[in-house]
Amino acid sequence: MTSTMQSPRNGVDVATLFATLDAVKGQPEIAKFQFRASNTWQGGTHSRTEFSGFHGALQEMAHQQVTVVEADHPEVLVGNDHAPTAAEYLLHAIAACLTSGIGNIAAARGVDLTSVTSTVEGDIDLLGILGLSGGSVRNGYEQIRVTFQIEGDADDATLREIVEQSRRRSAVYDALTQPTPVHIDVEVRGQRERA
Repeated sequence: MTSTMQSPRNGVDVATLFATLDAVKGQPEIAKFQFRASNTWQGGTHSRTEFSGFHGALQEMAHQQVTVVEADHPEVLVGNDHAPTAAEYLLHAIAACLTSGIGNIAAARGVDLTSVTSTVEGDIDLLGILGLSGGSVRNGYEQIRVTFQIEGDADDATLREIVEQSRRRSAVYDALTQPTPVHIDVEVRGQRERA
């Protein structure tokens, strides 16, 4: 593919985006990635997660910097409110995934964006989490709503198509709307002997 120097569009290096697509088409095995997080309990409902290394493009890789995020419950839910809840991070994840897709897709289509914002709301009934529903209320969100406000140099229909294409390609949307196997292994260390 012959490319000419061009400025990034929407902060996306379009030539590199298309070169990556071509590379994956030519060698599909480089598309296999494994992302990782390492979480440590801090006490109560507070925990800390680090993101640093991952596997991708047939090799071990690392982010340019380690990212640390905290999670906790608000005081009304027996926490100390040091940070958002894990369920709130899920709202961030869907917004961030859809937004990054919008930026890439718009750039690939030659659309300059001027503004993309979203509001994400999730309804949850604590009767499920607290085990007080007899199994009739799910533990997770009953519904998540994402509302985008988007502006760019394209007509309304094109901007709506960009958001829709992002939804169709979103890893987080897929994980939330399709059953994803989750396996939990437990290693117990330092057990005390029982008398």
